[in-house]
Amino acid sequence: MKELNPTDPIGQNIIKTISNVCFSVFVFSVLIFTVIAITYQPPDPWESSRALTKIFTDYENATFKTDTSVFKTGEDIAAASPLATPAGSLPPITESTIKQSEDQITTNSTVKSGCEDSSTLNCSDPRVLIAIQRFNLKTYKAIAFLDYQTPVNGSKPDECDVAWRFRNKKEKSWRKYRDFRRFRIGINDDDCSYKVVRPGRWHSGVNARRPRTQVISDGKDRTAKIAPPVKDDEINDTIPVLGSDSAFRQGRYLYYSRGGDYCKDMNHYIWSFLCALGEARYLNRTFVMDLSVCLASTYTQSNKDEEGKDFRYYFDFEHLKETSPIVEEGEFMRDWKKWEKSRKTKVPLRKVASYKVTPMQLRRDKSTIIWRQFDAPEPENYWYRVCEGPAGKYIERPWESLWKSKRLMNVVSEISGSMDWDFDAVHVVRGEKANNKMLWPNLDADTSPDSLVNKLQGTIAPWRNLYVATNEPFYNYFDKLRSNYKVHLLDDYKYLWGNTSEWYNETTALNGGRPVEFDGYMRVEVDTEVLYRSKTRVETFYNLTTDCKDGINTC
Repeated sequence: MKELNPTDPIGQNIIKTISNVCFSVFVFSVLIFTVIAITYQPPDPWESSRALTKIFTDYENATFKTDTSVFKTGEDIAAASPLATPAGSLPPITESTIKQSEDQITTNSTVKSGCEDSSTLNCSDPRVLIAIQRFNLKTYKAIAFLDYQTPVNGSKPDECDVAWRFRNKKEKSWRKYRDFRRFRIGINDDDCSYKVVRPGRWHSGVNARRPRTQVISDGKDRTAKIAPPVKDDEINDTIPVLGSDSAFRQGRYLYYSRGGDYCKDMNHYIWSFLCALGEARYLNRTFVMDLSVCLASTYTQSNKDEEGKDFRYYFDFEHLKETSPIVEEGEFMRDWKKWEKSRKTKVPLRKVASYKVTPMQLRRDKSTIIWRQFDAPEPENYWYRVCEGPAGKYIERPWESLWKSKRLMNVVSEISGSMDWDFDAVHVVRGEKANNKMLWPNLDADTSPDSLVNKLQGTIAPWRNLYVATNEPFYNYFDKLRSNYKVHLLDDYKYLWGNTSEWYNETTALNGGRPVEFDGYMRVEVDTEVLYRSKTRVETFYNLTTDCKDGINTC
């Protein structure tokens, strides 16, 4: 057979044809990949329970009606990068820092040994504090101790009261909490050093509380130091003020009017709120925030939606201010009206009537105010719709900005501290799911009192402190567990939000002098955080029952 000659016109044509076909295939392949890259959308967590699981929570539900007995926020999530520690924060006290303090004391010849005068105890002796620090470090391993005050005398000659600040090692935030305890102090026979004979319970060292000055209204300008309830002076949830007219005009704002998310389930509300906050970050604008929250009937005693709740009851407003540029809606509206009354020109404003106008289209808008309006019928008027579709590639919800209220976290610390941070927990989901035998056929039986006793005996050691986080409304439902464990329920700690508590006083002041109900959502937040601080945790749908979390055939 005659071979092809490259100089032959027929051979050249065949080679050109093959080259053109290969090039056409290459171009077509590039075109296909380009189309796929443009049109592909990652799973939206709202539509995909699995994506929601990976991004935010381990508790997924295809209808987004997630388990209302547990709720995570930013301090419960392991961030991709460590949270920035505020300037001036204290490093945890370690054995090495205690040893350094001990060495400094040894070089001080003015400090007498404990054996020289064992009849009286000087609580201000720095060696007493070292003994307490070393004891706490060995006993309360779940706690990072940050600083101590000088011990003061207790109620007996051999007792000292001391206060300190700490944080729980399982919490991802940098927030500090306060405790003060009474310790019985003794002396070691071998080296005459001080030792802790017996520690007191949570908040037992009442003499170490910081006194407040109060004016006595007896006709004279006298003052007296009183022992007040424990007050967290580090909470700062005041509303930020823009300041001058020029400061208002120089700003750029993103304002959302109320949509269909109002009075929806709290999970829905937070999902939408963080979408709005994420868009404000993307647009490099200050978010105009409505602090008024409508609590869904799921969480209220009246079983009706209740408006007028304050965002600060549930979430850490101070942390939100520090991590995201926000302005309160009332302050914003007053400054806006004040500007337009004092100027002939109006503030540049762009109204956006549909969520279909994407954040990318607004990126270069120079208007002072971008006002998104949600007047369409549901579900077209949900805030989270702004983050759907192509916008999902650009808008990141700032979960790290949303922490639970420090006041509620103080309640969590009180409960955990009262068990000396040494407890196990079981999460028992009942409520509507236990009554729905079509979707959860075994849940009711698997979480019955007898079943709980049998299943926990193989997991939790006898007579351990056992905290039960649950949505079961009947307090005595778990009485059978008391034959094997020291059972603790949230209702055992009602005094922490009763009318003599610091939580009650501070929320009443925040609410203009009107008492605030410790509602169902607050209970969920506290239950969640105590549950996460336990040493051993037993879950309903992973340990107690074979039913699927989201109903039959969804495992």
